[in-house]
Amino acid sequence: MSLKGTRRRGSELEDAILSAAWAVLIEQGYPNFTYEAVAARAETSRPVLYRRWPQREDMLLAVLRRHWWSQPIPVPDTGNLRDDVITFLRSASTARTRMVAMLSVQIMDYIRETGSSFAQLRDALRPAGLPNAFEQMIARAVERGELPDRPRPPRMVNMPFDLFRNELLMTMREIPDETIIEIVDVLWLPLLGYRGRAG
Repeated sequence: MSLKGTRRRGSELEDAILSAAWAVLIEQGYPNFTYEAVAARAETSRPVLYRRWPQREDMLLAVLRRHWWSQPIPVPDTGNLRDDVITFLRSASTARTRMVAMLSVQIMDYIRETGSSFAQLRDALRPAGLPNAFEQMIARAVERGELPDRPRPPRMVNMPFDLFRNELLMTMREIPDETIIEIVDVLWLPLLGYRGRAG
């Protein structure tokens, strides 16, 4: 049934717009991600979009934020850091590979046009003030006595996901289990001073 003739408001209207905008982005790419195309797909008017997102970049970030965080990857709590991180990376490989592959192609024009970077885009999409998954897993490991309680630079904390993301962008395929285990066991845990479960 067509949406024309129905009066949508609030979250119902915004959901319809963001769903339409996602479809335009994936099917047509960022160059065709315009107010006109999104309004036509959502069967609404351009002023409705302008009121919510005055700049095209605002609309893009709203779309990416909605679809990236609509299915968050749970932060495991298995009882030890090693299994937590391996479980998290396996879940990320299953859940994010297809989306990252699509977006790395469709968003490249946005990166070029705005002179920004994937790191800046990631920071814009990340919820402010919340610890990321690796900060949470390390904090629990410290409480359990698996790690010494000392400051660690963000690059060290996030190294498994940085290596994972690099592998994903280079291959555009799900990450093999042996690669995940190598990242965790060979590279990361020794760097952290991991000593396993206390006792």
